[in-house]
Amino acid sequence: YIFCLPRQLFDVPYSTVVSDRNGELLGARIADDEQWRFPALDTLPTKYSTCVIAFEDRSFRYHWGVNPLAIGRAIVQNIKEKRIVSGGSTISMQVIRLSRKNKRHIWEKAVESILATRLEFRYSKNKILALYASHAPFGGNVVGLEAAAWRYFGHSPDELSWAEAATLAVLPNAPAKIHISKNQQKLLEKRNRLLKYLYENQKINATDYELALDENLPSQIQPLPQIAPHLVSRFYVEKRGENCRTTIDKSLQIRVENLLQHWNNELILSDIRNIAAVVIDVANNEIVAYCGNVNYQSANNGNQVDCAIAERSTGSILKPFLYCAMLQEGEILPKTLQPDIPLSINGYAPKNFNLQYEGAVHADEAVARSLNVPLVAMLRKYSVPKFYNFLKTNKIAQLPHSSDYYGLSLILGGAEAKLLDVTNAYANMARTLLGNESAACRFLLNEKQKTVATTFNAAAVWNVFEAIKEVKRPDEIDWRDITTMQRLAWKTGTSFGFRDAWAVGVTPRYAVGVWVGNANGEGKPNLVGARTAGPIMFDIFNILPTAAWFQMPENQFVETEICHKSGHLKGRFCPLIDTVLVLPAALQSEVCPYHISINLTPDGRYRVAADCLDSGEAVETSWFVLPPAWALYYMKQHIDYRPIPQFIAGCDKNENQMQFVYPVESNSIVRLPRQLDGSQGEITFELAHVRASSTVFWHIDGDFSGTTSDFHKFTVFLVEGKHSIVVVDDAGNALSCVVNVVK
Repeated sequence: YIFCLPRQLFDVPYSTVVSDRNGELLGARIADDEQWRFPALDTLPTKYSTCVIAFEDRSFRYHWGVNPLAIGRAIVQNIKEKRIVSGGSTISMQVIRLSRKNKRHIWEKAVESILATRLEFRYSKNKILALYASHAPFGGNVVGLEAAAWRYFGHSPDELSWAEAATLAVLPNAPAKIHISKNQQKLLEKRNRLLKYLYENQKINATDYELALDENLPSQIQPLPQIAPHLVSRFYVEKRGENCRTTIDKSLQIRVENLLQHWNNELILSDIRNIAAVVIDVANNEIVAYCGNVNYQSANNGNQVDCAIAERSTGSILKPFLYCAMLQEGEILPKTLQPDIPLSINGYAPKNFNLQYEGAVHADEAVARSLNVPLVAMLRKYSVPKFYNFLKTNKIAQLPHSSDYYGLSLILGGAEAKLLDVTNAYANMARTLLGNESAACRFLLNEKQKTVATTFNAAAVWNVFEAIKEVKRPDEIDWRDITTMQRLAWKTGTSFGFRDAWAVGVTPRYAVGVWVGNANGEGKPNLVGARTAGPIMFDIFNILPTAAWFQMPENQFVETEICHKSGHLKGRFCPLIDTVLVLPAALQSEVCPYHISINLTPDGRYRVAADCLDSGEAVETSWFVLPPAWALYYMKQHIDYRPIPQFIAGCDKNENQMQFVYPVESNSIVRLPRQLDGSQGEITFELAHVRASSTVFWHIDGDFSGTTSDFHKFTVFLVEGKHSIVVVDDAGNALSCVVNVVK
């Protein structure tokens, strides 16, 4: 007798049920046996408990599993009617019958009676009642109270009215014969008889009774909620048959979904069909809103693809991470000048989005403005393998290939990442600044928070956020002009071919990530991060609570002097100095190389070499000198930039006056262009000269080939193989390089 009751009463598949942080239903997926059977309840609402006990087993609270009086009464009724009209089963016996699923006969009834008494020793009355309610059939493929409440009335059992509770109490009595779509009149009569009994026995008052009688029966099956459907589908795979209580805030989730739908209606006009967004609570590292895509019910445009966890080309969204890595290792300072000139490195020729060049820009400005060329130069200095390891260590991107596979394109979208991972990485940077441990964002409330070992430095993150909070907002509003406006550190990204648009932003309370594009990878001209994903991200932040900005990390900076012009550590000849706070590692960075001491003639028109000082009076001064290729573009944007004066005749020295713009360096790979007709095109080399008006003589493979003046671009036809290029200016200065021409 002790061991006669199986340890697991019900061996049945359950529906996958996903609820928000407050237990409100987001969605569900049907059980493997095609039944809507929600996982078993632990407790029941009072209204339903009252109704089902009154209808099924009025002595339920007092018997030990079997009610002899009920069995005797059933026998008398069956003899009188000459057919079975009552079984005399208690709720406990019905729980056993539902678990065994055997045919009904006298011997089975006896077994059920014995097992029912054993059931009473194992569980409390409330637990037995919950087991019954969770496994009773309610008609069609609806099993259990919770599934029935949602399918018939569109809400949870806790919200049942007296009429609804009474309806569900009588439905399991004969669900195949009496149902909302079959014999509704008989169902109504049974419900009303139960309500009358409740009223007469003072279970409900007169007002509740009258209101309950006036309620109509449901006329059709109600659809289940379809909130966060991609998340529900995810748990259907990962947590099949479980009741998953997530960290999602249902109210916020609905607002974000409505917002994305509004934007989708607008972007679909440009044939941009898919949007994904995630919102992370930074302090708790919890996902509070998750939209894997829009229009889940439609599979025509890849809407059922969960783009929040799809690997997509990153565009520029990784640039702040490179900036962070270089800052915390002392490779650069926030204002260090970076080259912004045409680059071609072994055939890889990145270009800025606006196809313009400025010669040199400060590092923080390059990140804020998302300039491609300076960031490629920064990555080249930092090294691809180091940045590759940084991304993997900090769980920013999975990067299944080797670092050589990605090369310098790693910083411009050559790698793929998931929106969820990237947004979580920005959240972890914020957590570092708040003094919290980095963690993997979680979806389930009962899931233990998983910490991750990141390498983010709080001081470096502060500098990163200070840079990217200056990113120009889509609404053209300057947040500094409005004191109540939320400060926001954010970054956009656009992948090659306009296939992916990104925007990720972070405050001390939330991190928001948005991806816009087409799930099939189709590019569109308007698919630009700042124009599509950026405005959506700001709309999401507008419905989130605001927070005070981050506090500057204490005791993590040291004070030092830097060159006002170049942003490097102060050099001997820097005329203007700024005193700033930097990371300790930055004290080992390069001293300003661009300010040099020169000697000028008294009128300031010419330079004189040091060994010519005896020939006349000279004036020593500091001069800001950029490499010739940088200066070529820099002076177009900075009218105050003055080229270094020429040496006075007879008092000069041999000094580099020229620099190749293309190719960037010797031994570069140069690819042969093709014309539209398939024929081989010509190659154009470019040179920067301190004095553009100088005449430059070009020699290819030892042969004189031509001259240039003012604009030093030289076009020539070359065959495959190695070629030497030598240029000589009219002052006798020479420069050479070797190129490897390939198809």
